[in-house]
Amino acid sequence: MPNIVVSWNQIFTLPNILIYIMIINLITFFAMFLDKRKAQKGKWRIKEGTLMLLVLLGGGIGGIAGMYLFRHKTKKLKFTIGFPVILLVQIILIIYFFVIK
Repeated sequence: MPNIVVSWNQIFTLPNILIYIMIINLITFFAMFLDKRKAQKGKWRIKEGTLMLLVLLGGGIGGIAGMYLFRHKTKKLKFTIGFPVILLVQIILIIYFFVIK
């Protein structure tokens, strides 16, 4: 059996992180769309905690875009302030770890 060793530096490359960010943002955008659609139809909803988790996992741009494009959760401060703050912190972390270091 071959001994395959992969280091963190090989996994957490800038291209891999950018691909992940694009995917999680698409998922978050779609979740905002789906939740808005379900709200309009009076059906089962996506939990607010799940939407917040998607943003925490890197879906800030998709969450903000979905929030304003679909006019969903725009009256809740948890979302209108929380999503941009989380996104800003993530941008600062990416700049710190990949540009400055």
